[in-house]
Amino acid sequence: MSDQSSATEPTAITAGLGLGAGLGALGVFAFSLSLPFTRVAVADLDPWFVAFGRAVVAAALSAAYLLLVRARRPAGGQWWRLAVVALGVVVGFPLFTSLALTTQTSAHGAVVIAVLPAMTAVCAVLRAGERPPLLFWAASGGGLVAVLGFLVASGTVHGGLSVADLYLLVAVALCALGYAEGGVLSRELGGARTISWALLLSVPVTVPVTLVAAVARPPHTGVGGWTAFAYLGAVSMFLGFFAWYAGLARGGIAKVGQIQLAQPVLTLAWSFVLLRESVSAASVGAALVVLVCVVLTQRARVGSPVPVTAAR
Repeated sequence: MSDQSSATEPTAITAGLGLGAGLGALGVFAFSLSLPFTRVAVADLDPWFVAFGRAVVAAALSAAYLLLVRARRPAGGQWWRLAVVALGVVVGFPLFTSLALTTQTSAHGAVVIAVLPAMTAVCAVLRAGERPPLLFWAASGGGLVAVLGFLVASGTVHGGLSVADLYLLVAVALCALGYAEGGVLSRELGGARTISWALLLSVPVTVPVTLVAAVARPPHTGVGGWTAFAYLGAVSMFLGFFAWYAGLARGGIAKVGQIQLAQPVLTLAWSFVLLRESVSAASVGAALVVLVCVVLTQRARVGSPVPVTAAR
């Protein structure tokens, strides 16, 4: 019996990592459109309305989901951890990226966002107790260098650090914190419940700020602007996290988080297709290098993630 158990355990771990990576990739695909659609939305709408209004839309969807599945309320200590998730991904990242993209392109934003996987890995080491091996750090570092090199070569980066860049750096730091805490909490609550409860917890802040922003600058935009806003609320802030947090919980925060190395390249592609922002032909070579690095990070052995407990 013990031989059979030891033989099946590696298979179970590998299956969990594979599913985690797949879910993480689905989340990254959803998030890759966030910056371009934010850029579209803030062209006409107030950035505070975009940042907090999208959270209100997502909170309404979350309430319906939690009622539908009859989710159990989080325990006492979990509320504080949900507050960290809310600070990072419900308030911090949307607000500071919205402020930054009022003066910068989404392609430029991808430059700074490229450091998010590395920052997430650091938060995972500090918060989740993960200990990635040297190959993992080398591959993730190589992917980061490739992305930044590609963006510099493509002409995305110009001049020194601007106020918009500072906004983006704050957004990255808060988002990484929210990813790490949310990934750990998802092992207890489940990915969908984690983001849903975090959104509901944020309602006392997001609703008043949205109303004040709407009164101060009444929202007026076209079909494109409202479509972008709807995507940010329903997908970037809600459905995307179903897959993302579930992937982090199953495959490990540091490891699955590195799949985001592909996000800047995807964001640039969307920026070109949707916004006609200029992207260099060097993107093909850089994309291949990034994908190779992502594969290496997935092959690097990271300490086995804590098993996901059934959320009720």
